Amino acid sequence: MASETYLPGNILSMAGAAADRLLSAGSGDAALLYLYLLKAGGKFDPAGAARALKWEPKRCFDALSLLVKLELADGTQAPPPPAPAEPPEYTAADINRELEDASSPFPLLVQEVQRRLGKVLSTNDLKNLYTIYDFTGLPAEVILLIVNWTVEEHQRKYGPGRIPRLPQIQREAIRWRERGVDTVESAEEHLKRLFSLRERSTQILALLDIRDRQPIQKEKDYISSWVDMGFADEVIRKAYEETVMKKGNLNWPYMNAILQSWHQKGLHTVEQIAAGDSQRPRRARPGAGATAPQPAAPGEADRRARENMERMRAMLRKEKKGGETDGI
Repeated sequence: MASETYLPGNILSMAGAAADRLLSAGSGDAALLYLYLLKAGGKFDPAGAARALKWEPKRCFDALSLLVKLELADGTQAPPPPAPAEPPEYTAADINRELEDASSPFPLLVQEVQRRLGKVLSTNDLKNLYTIYDFTGLPAEVILLIVNWTVEEHQRKYGPGRIPRLPQIQREAIRWRERGVDTVESAEEHLKRLFSLRERSTQILALLDIRDRQPIQKEKDYISSWVDMGFADEVIRKAYEETVMKKGNLNWPYMNAILQSWHQKGLHTVEQIAAGDSQRPRRARPGAGATAPQPAAPGEADRRARENMERMRAMLRKEKKGGETDGI
């Protein structure tokens, strides 16, 4: 029963002033991290917080920074967010050693990637692929899923038969690893989200009067964050129109700042924005109200995502079977 949630027991207490500051900030991330700190006795453990909240480390540090500004956390106890590690400079000897290791999956990975790209990998290509394999530590199956996804996206953007360069695939692999996508299971879930986001991105670009091209990576990041915030189509269009009125054209950072401001105030519909309803912060419920986003019909996006996943799996099985036939 819901009432049991409030019964005495293992109780966490919060000062009224702290609750007031969190409510006025309107940040769900800050509130969740504050609950984590209460349970941890005020000690900020970056790795522990990331695991408990299922966040990327940077998101934890961003929420902590806001708590420090609200004087609800001690910033001196936490180190600055770690800078992304740079991959080492691998040598030809490193790669040859791995290729000659009969127990390593790397030789098979090389042949599968060559088969998928339709070319023999150059020395620099091999360095890029080995960087993905060794630096990210991703399983070979996940790397193949990344290769297939990157090839498909590249051909959607530039046309059939075009293939991406290995540095592009490496950047995509590092993005997956930074998001914690490091198992076949998590990769499949991530692909479902990417397929769904691809469809939603097309719809949002149309709201921004962009119909003749695919979004670049930075634009994809903006769109992904707007989807996560749960904005209705009308609100995204309103933010776009306000941006054009102010800047004269589409300015992605400026538009993103508008939407972030509304999100922090709990304003997710045109009606809420018009009323200036910032007294009761709340998150929009997906599918609630007449102004909720209207993507594909219920279940349609999931169906297409499953079909795409099955197609990718079939492609991988076919490639592996072909490799076995060739004596790989």
